Amino acid sequence: MKTAKKQPSDSLPVFRYHPNPIESGAFQKTEDEVVCGCCGKKTNMVYHGPFYTVETVHNLCPECVSSGAAAKKFDGAFQDDCSVDDGVDDPDKLDELIHRTPGYCGFQQEYWRAHCGDFCAFLGYVGAEELQELGIMEEVLDDPMWDEEQKEMIEMMENGGSIQGYLFQCLHCGKHLVWVDVD
Repeated sequence: MKTAKKQPSDSLPVFRYHPNPIESGAFQKTEDEVVCGCCGKKTNMVYHGPFYTVETVHNLCPECVSSGAAAKKFDGAFQDDCSVDDGVDDPDKLDELIHRTPGYCGFQQEYWRAHCGDFCAFLGYVGAEELQELGIMEEVLDDPMWDEEQKEMIEMMENGGSIQGYLFQCLHCGKHLVWVDVD
């Protein structure tokens, strides 16, 4: 698993809050070129994540996500602005997160973590095993958001299982945080 400091490959735009969108599955390469539902250009890299809009939109290209064109054209958002941590007072940061950052797929409502007055980078899907391998389990459990019962649930997370973890990293101090979702 990469850290928030790495940049995406395959000539994707840089997404500050989602630095590894191919690795996380937010963008997937298609065998054949398809037409972007926003700009109408052909692409073989399409968005596969949440997009909250009343319209049905298919095959968004990375550029239309990154520029905010898709969010503007379809009056949509890639993240629910009510499902984010408090403590980010800069409206430009919220705009970047919800209108120009690919989301991730959860069982229920996706939630975006914040730290040091900014939104964190989404690193990917994890279970307790991955947190142990990365050596960050104690760091993740040292989060005032979690009570003892929730900490036990974090220790039982299984990547791809019924208790799924989503790993974030602070862009400023490097602290790792998780969000937990149950199917």
